Amino acid sequence: MDVNLESLKVMVIDDSKTIRRTAETLLNKAGCTVITATDGFDALAKIADTRPDIIFVDIMMPRLDGYQTCALIKNNSEFKSTPVIMLSSKDGLFDKAKGRIVGSDQYLTKPFSKTELLGAIQTHVGQAKAS
Repeated sequence: MDVNLESLKVMVIDDSKTIRRTAETLLNKAGCTVITATDGFDALAKIADTRPDIIFVDIMMPRLDGYQTCALIKNNSEFKSTPVIMLSSKDGLFDKAKGRIVGSDQYLTKPFSKTELLGAIQTHVGQAKAS
């Protein structure tokens, strides 16, 4: 099922300016509205205001890491159905399992491709819109 990406709000949380810019460029070209945040605290403040349809969060960030950020999003009744995709350069089984425990919907290993990024949106936003 193809999802219309043009009406989607996508949040990218990463302390790497390069990753944020890359994701933002790819998503903008696909027609998404992109909200970026540099860490978990920055993201949590913006989530309530912008209400993104899907959130990509880096695991290793200062102050509030991706696991903590995901757990806080998923523990909030207003946002627990919002898909959260973990981003990490670590691809170990433990890292993926820990992501599942805190409620992430998927785990993408960096560097990710345009196909992987857009595929995650199609998969998770498509499911949400269908249900």
